[in-house]
Amino acid sequence: MNKENKQQINIICDKCGIPLTPGKVTLSYLGSSFPVELPKCSQCGLVFIPEELARGKMDQVEKALEDK
Repeated sequence: MNKENKQQINIICDKCGIPLTPGKVTLSYLGSSFPVELPKCSQCGLVFIPEELARGKMDQVEKALEDK
């Protein structure tokens, strides 16, 4: 198991106090949706979006959608 996956396993939901587990979620922006697998709380559904995803891939998608 790589360091990134191990770090995700240790993320605890602030609301429920249980570990987040990988799960499929749908992200939406400007009317476009795309499925991804991210750590989420199995109890309340809270999703953790890692900084590298928010600043990297999601930023790229945001710029591409705004250019259309």
